[in-house]
Amino acid sequence: MNTLKLNCIIVDDEPMALNLVESYVEKTPFLNLKKKCSSAIEALEYVNSESVDLLFLDIQMPDLSGLEFSKMLPKGTRVIFTTAFDEYALEGFKVEAIDYLLKPFDYAEFLTAANKAKAWFDLVKGNNTKASTVISEEKEFLFVKSEYKQLRIKLADVLYFEGLKDYIKIWLKDNPKAVLTIMSLKSLEEELPKTDFMRVHRSFIVSLKNIEVVERSQIIINNQRITVSEQYKPQFLEYINKNSL
Repeated sequence: MNTLKLNCIIVDDEPMALNLVESYVEKTPFLNLKKKCSSAIEALEYVNSESVDLLFLDIQMPDLSGLEFSKMLPKGTRVIFTTAFDEYALEGFKVEAIDYLLKPFDYAEFLTAANKAKAWFDLVKGNNTKASTVISEEKEFLFVKSEYKQLRIKLADVLYFEGLKDYIKIWLKDNPKAVLTIMSLKSLEEELPKTDFMRVHRSFIVSLKNIEVVERSQIIINNQRITVSEQYKPQFLEYINKNSL
């Protein structure tokens, strides 16, 4: 079995930081360093002409910041941010970064972040000829292919499904971290029991049993606000009306 190798580049305006991350990349078997860049401008030119899977990207740089640059990347190119300023963490996750490394970081921390990226690309680029999600005939649980494992998830524990690009996040009760799997939201919607789950947005299927509050056009589940889009509003309002006193 061939090991998936990720083509990566390092972007940092500090030479010492560039060299340190380079040394970490070179000792990580599944990473293939394509280029080191001292500015986001230089890196932008490279990623627009070459195939790059992963960027180790500093945030605070002159001319073009790492956050600004991350929004210009081709689809499928992912980012691990590296920075000395922890106030950027929230913004980093808003642009769907794989991880966030706070300088100074050691190789163990680097490897943990790199392994997260590898797990993501294994899902996206791996053998997905078979559906990654199998739902039981009794509709009580589902088996989800995630990070080389088949996870058994009780449907009763699902709060909502969130579709992001080419994968799905499954948010569960008492679990702050989502389960990641490859499958389209449309395919999943067709398999889920209609009495328990409903599509309310292009990117969300919610557990009807776990809705806490409905406020105007928003559903609140576990402190998460999910907007009911116009396309799905008639069906959702019909459900609310049927179950209202």
